[in-house]
Amino acid sequence: MIPSIDGVWKLIEEKDGQSFKTFSGLEFTYRVKGHEIFISRKDKSITFSSVKKALEEVEKLNGIASGPKKLGVFGASYLYPIFKEIGVIKEN
Repeated sequence: MIPSIDGVWKLIEEKDGQSFKTFSGLEFTYRVKGHEIFISRKDKSITFSSVKKALEEVEKLNGIASGPKKLGVFGASYLYPIFKEIGVIKEN
């Protein structure tokens, strides 16, 4: 079962500042400020609504995805490893 957006957001906040690697191997960290995720490698942020939309896609996929494109949102390459780390998705 996929956790609620509020539960996922709390898990994302708990990983704030942790180092991750994208599907293609780029290292990054992020900072959560309010309802935005600021990526160290980008000038843009990922919004709460994008995380919610990605979570809806994960639910359609029953929590299993083969890569970030399956999330279907801006910032998916950065959300994908975070979602994996917090246990929202598994790779097939």
